[in-house]
Amino acid sequence: MLNPARKVASPRVININDLRPLARRRLPRAVFDYLDGGSEGEVTLRENCRAFEEVTFRARHAVAIPECDLRTRVLGFEISFPALLAPVGYSRLMHPGGEVAAARAAGKAGTAYILSTISGHRMEDVKAASSGPVCFQLYILGGRGASEAALERARAAGFAALFVTIDTAVAGLRERDFRNGIKQLLGGSVWAKVPFLPQVLMRPGWLTTFFLDGGLPGLPNVVIPGQGPMPLIDVNSALARAAVTWEDMRWIREIWPGPIVIKGVLTGDDARRAIDAGAQGLVVSNHGGRQLDGLPASLRALPEVLAAVNGQAEVLMDGGIRRGADIVKALCLGARAVLCGRAYAYGLAAAGEAGVERAIEILRTDVERTLRLLGCPSIAALDRSYVDLPASWQMSRAMQIG
Repeated sequence: MLNPARKVASPRVININDLRPLARRRLPRAVFDYLDGGSEGEVTLRENCRAFEEVTFRARHAVAIPECDLRTRVLGFEISFPALLAPVGYSRLMHPGGEVAAARAAGKAGTAYILSTISGHRMEDVKAASSGPVCFQLYILGGRGASEAALERARAAGFAALFVTIDTAVAGLRERDFRNGIKQLLGGSVWAKVPFLPQVLMRPGWLTTFFLDGGLPGLPNVVIPGQGPMPLIDVNSALARAAVTWEDMRWIREIWPGPIVIKGVLTGDDARRAIDAGAQGLVVSNHGGRQLDGLPASLRALPEVLAAVNGQAEVLMDGGIRRGADIVKALCLGARAVLCGRAYAYGLAAAGEAGVERAIEILRTDVERTLRLLGCPSIAALDRSYVDLPASWQMSRAMQIG
């Protein structure tokens, strides 16, 4: 059997979408669809990708560019190219290396990794694995006591910034998860698991590594006072009791001394409220199409948020990033950088750390090639003059202003 690291290095793996079938072949259906799927009819999931297809480039030809500068600064730290690795919940389920492997790959590449609260590895181990900036993403799971303890640990470990997710009043209805029985497989009774066991038994490689990794431990960064780590199976019900409100931001601001980024902003109104709450940055995000279906693509929402922010905070975006050209389009529209989730998670699921490294390499090479073909020497030089927007986007924006 071909070594997974050699699979992702194959000449046939030339883009992010080539990593997806490798992940699908290695994971049980329930785990793959947890990674790959969205909520309800998955309209927003599809629109996130399709929106990039609607934006076209305006290239400057006959321009000599001996080298491209891909560096940028985000929240005060420099990264080697303008893509951070987004928080992906419990990526240890996809590969035993999980968050540690992803953070290590990000550090090697000179970019930042954002650790989800819902992670399978201790935050101290994740931070120690990376030679680059590591940030923490917060859900208020287990109550304020558990969150305060987690934030104190993150501060002591040297995390660079805090990302606060605001779009999870409840967990979205991810229909694939219900059909595939991921809840039963992870925490149901023996009898409840039986109908879903064939998909797991068909992936003996994944099953072996899953058991060698100790099965399914609790969440080491959600330690409930007097109870211990929260079980993964309890997360969805806990989210319904853990929605972040604007009132919570004052409390978070008091206990977190570093930069705060609010993730899940899609309107100008929320952007202004985030700035009023003391955010140094925003992420234009619809949670990768995994929460409320029918929301606009993140790229479509980006201009409205940027206009509302008016330079008062750094604006990042996520959702639908599959190519370096997508990253460049987002930056042309005004994003400081992007967050990539599924793009690297496919690589992680396919081959662990080597897969994440390959995903980053693909995106970095794409970005540099796109800049050269655009006739643009650096990330810093990108602006709206390098792209054309569809007339429908411009009309929508005019109506909002009017």
